[in-house]
Order: sequence, then C-alpha cells, then structure tokens
Amino acid sequence: MDRKSIIILAAAVGLYFLLTPVVDHFYPPKSMPVALPSTTHLEPEANNVRPAAPPSAAPEPGAAPGAEPSATEQILTVSNADLIWRFTSRGGGIKDVDLPEYPSVIRPAGQPALETNKLAGLNHNALLPVLAVMGRELEGDGDFALSRHGDTIRAEKTLRNGLRVVKEFDIGSNNLIEVTTNYLFKARLWLTNTSSQPLAVTNYTVVVGTATAIGPLDDPTALGVFWYNGAKAQNIQDKWFANPTFGCFPGTPRWQYQDGASNVVWTAIHNQFFALAAMPANPAQEVIIDKIRVPAPDLSGPTNAMSALLTNGYQTALVYTNAVLQPHQSVRQEFLFYAGPKDYNLLALIGEAMGNNRLNLIMDFGVFGVVSKLLLLSMNWLHATGLPYGLTIIVITVIIKGAFWPLTNASTKSQKRMQALQPQLKAITDKYKDDPAKRNEKTMEFYKQHKVSPLGSCLPTLLQLPVFMGFYWMLRGAIELRGAHFLWAFDLSQPDTVGKIAGFPINPWPLIMGATQLWQSHMMPPSPGMDPGQQKLMRWVPLLMIGFFYRMSAGLTIYWTVSNLLSILQLRLTKMTGATTPEPVAAPLPMKKKR
Repeated sequence: MDRKSIIILAAAVGLYFLLTPVVDHFYPPKSMPVALPSTTHLEPEANNVRPAAPPSAAPEPGAAPGAEPSATEQILTVSNADLIWRFTSRGGGIKDVDLPEYPSVIRPAGQPALETNKLAGLNHNALLPVLAVMGRELEGDGDFALSRHGDTIRAEKTLRNGLRVVKEFDIGSNNLIEVTTNYLFKARLWLTNTSSQPLAVTNYTVVVGTATAIGPLDDPTALGVFWYNGAKAQNIQDKWFANPTFGCFPGTPRWQYQDGASNVVWTAIHNQFFALAAMPANPAQEVIIDKIRVPAPDLSGPTNAMSALLTNGYQTALVYTNAVLQPHQSVRQEFLFYAGPKDYNLLALIGEAMGNNRLNLIMDFGVFGVVSKLLLLSMNWLHATGLPYGLTIIVITVIIKGAFWPLTNASTKSQKRMQALQPQLKAITDKYKDDPAKRNEKTMEFYKQHKVSPLGSCLPTLLQLPVFMGFYWMLRGAIELRGAHFLWAFDLSQPDTVGKIAGFPINPWPLIMGATQLWQSHMMPPSPGMDPGQQKLMRWVPLLMIGFFYRMSAGLTIYWTVSNLLSILQLRLTKMTGATTPEPVAAPLPMKKKR
C-alpha cells in the first residue's frame, strides 16, 4: 500500500470519528428556558414540575385557547410491584409511569451511582397526561378532581356546557386477560350530557401518551410510535417527520401524522427498551401523532426535574367520531394499557390473549424478523441454562459459524482456484475483446468446464447477512441485555466505554474487532482479477469497520469479533490441510493470429 492510500484511509477514519464532535461544536443544541410553576400534592412528592408549553404545543386538555388552570396541580402517586403511576389533576390523567426494576441509566461498577429514585419511565416530561381528552366541546380550565377508591383512581369534571367527563383507572387487576402481569391496567372514559338539551360532541381525541427519551444514552433512532390496523404495523419515527428527499437529502419537515379508517387496533409510544401501548375495546377511527418539543431528561438534578434543553417527543392520540348526546345520555370508551419493557414473550402472550393482535410487533425486529426472533429465543434459552448473556452470544456465534463452515470452506477453495485460472481467463478476454457477447459465452463455458463460479466466494457472505442484520435488530431492543455485564462491558446493549480521553470515549471491543478484521483480511487470498494496488488498499479497508462499529452495542461487537476469530481459525485449518493449494490447470488457450 503506497503512502498516499494510507493517508487517504487514515483521513477517512479520522473524519468518521470527528464528525459528531465537529457538528456539536459548530451547531450546538440551543438552550430554551422551561417555566417551573409551583404545585401541591395529594401525597408528598418532592420537586414536581410541569413545563410551560411552547407555542407549537397542544393546548391544555379540557381548556379553551389561552385559558389557565384555576387551581394548583395535585399529584396522586400509586404503585404496585412493577409500576409507579403519578396521576395529575391537570387533564385528569397519568402524568407518567415509572418502572422501579429499571434504572434510567446503567452505571459501570465502581462509578458513583445516580439517585436511587432515577427510574426508567414512560410519558416523562410530556406536555399532556395519558387519557387527556381534547375537543371543541371540551373547553374549560383543565382541572379535574382526583380521588382513590381502593384500586380505582377516578378523575372527574363537569364543563360549562353540561358535559361531564369521568375517567377511571383500574390499577389492581393483574390478570385482566388471563395473562398475569403487573404491567397491564385498564382505563374507562365516560362523556355524559348532564344538561336538558341535546349536545353534539364533534371529533374528540384521547391522548395515549408521548414518546420521550429516558436518558442521554438512549438511541434517538429507536424513539417513535407504532400503530396496528389489523393487517400490518407502522412505525412512525423522526425520519418520517424529517421527510428527506430521496431518503438522504433535506426535505420539507412534517409536524403531524394522521392515518386510519376506523381500524386502529392499538397504538404504542416507545423508546429503545420500553413501550406504553393502548388497546381500545373497539378500534379507534384514526391515530394522530404530533412531533413536539419536550424537556430533555435531566439526570443530574432532583427527581422529576426538567432540563433547560428541549428535545423531540412524539405525542400520540386516538380520534373518535362525532356523537350527539341526548339529555343524560353517555358515550363510553374502554382501553387496556400495557406499560413496561419490550419483552417479546410477554408481548406475544398479551397479543394472543387479545385475539392475536400482534402486539409483539413493538419489538421492531426489522426485515429479518424471523431470524431475530430465533436468535432471541435461543439466547434466552441458553441464558436459562446458567450462561451469562455475553457467553450466550459467543455460543450462538460458534453455532452459526459452524453451520456456515462448509460454505465458507468451499468459498475459499473457489477463490484460490479462480486465482489459478486467471491466465486462461485473461487469454479469453484478450481474444474476444471486440466481441462482448462471444467473450461472455466463452467465459461461462470456461467456468462450467472447470467447475468454478465467480459468485462462489460471495455466497457465504450474502447468506450470513440476514444473520448479522437479525443479530443487530435483536440486540438493539432486547431488554434482556440492558445492564447485562461481560468482562469490562457493563451494559451489552451499549458501547463498552471504559473511559474518556479529552472527552472521546475509549471502547475496547470495536478496536479488538477491527484488529481481528484486519488480521483476517491479510490472510484471505487476493480477489481474482483485481488490480494489485486495489488489493493492497482493500486489505486496509477493515479499519473503517472500527468507525462503523464504534458506537454500536457491545453485544453486537462481541458477535462480530468472535466471528472474525473463527474465520481466522478456519483459514488456518484450511491452509494446514492443503485445501487452499491451487490445483494444476491446463495451459492458457493459444491465441489465433489475426489475418
């Protein structure tokens, strides 16, 4: 490899690593202040705050435009073994839900822990509570009366037009659909006309929640909203709102998504590892998703404190059709909610119990979903035998590599034989250089005569691509790996950062992976027909893989590293057995002299 090629390759790798810091330096996130009004509580709750809505935010539920709540906010906190609900009088719904088994940020052993009550949760820092109701006839100050009756939380309010809004949350039934779990709860909504005149209720929306990040290490590309129409699920994320031209160039941003035709079976706000899903008893007419700005999670301050910085959130609501309520007539909606981790087995059980509504599609396994499911089930089965998750990834990698061993071995032999046949192939090319059709015909006859295929060396790589992508999508959202330790990696779902130098993270596994990739590339036989200069350059291309993997999860990097080591072992064994020695071939075809 010449000096110029080395400089170009080193510059490309350096630019990849410096891209994020440079962008952050020249285009830092803009700070926007957030108002923090005082509150009172039904139960003690320190430092509870509520953000002031930015101009583009949705109006206060049950409030007329410009109307201010007439009373201070009241918070009612209720919990079971797996969930902590905080109900608010502002909008009469669930302010947020915490999961006490899951910290908001996984910390390495030996580092100072964050506050013990910094928990992962859903609908954090949202502008509207879960089950907030909005519509033209729902004008008011947005204040509801909260009360608790055993395991039922009740929020109620009568508006000036005589419309009474009552909400009930049943948080005590953990076997609502013959699936025993504390992550399920029910909600009911009544709209009752208490006046003596008919009251028309035009299209009204019921808020499901807002998808927000839990902590600074969350993958922003995993934040979004799923909804299912009975046939397929759609995942609406930031890319849809960014609306890029040709998939990569800046386009005209979009701020609201609306779809459905009385077929919204369920919808779910989600981040990388957790989801809040609403399953209405009867399909909703439409789903509306608004891209809004919400306070970013602040893990350094008191519990529930809001950051001064704003980030993206995806506020989601279900739309219901018009209704004319006669005096003392009511309309009722009922919902089953799931608030918890993206646990494939549990979500699949709930989906089956709900008439096979395929709630497990929240896992977002991508195109190679079948492979991802198989890998996840295999990983959990191995873990159940007592293996830590790091070792289960290694065992699965060995099994996969063993299954592909015959193909990769045949690929190596094919590549070596193609290399030995290059003089004859070049003779054919030179002979028929003015007749491409004839040249292709003779080349294919030559391949058939010597029983070789130009695709032989590529086939194993193509067949392993679905496995790699399946691993990537499975590891990306597997709650089982969140906080799982292996060697120095304290969280297999995140990069294995062991320290920082001048703010730059030091991740050993991608460096080890790059070294093994480079070692393997120098052991591979050169590609037939490639220019010698290109061959030398290609041997150093694996250095780019370090940049590609540097911010990926430790679990995925371990898989790729072990796969490289097994490939190196195979190449050595193949060489020891003499399988890579080129077989003798016939002399090049004689060239006919042109007349």
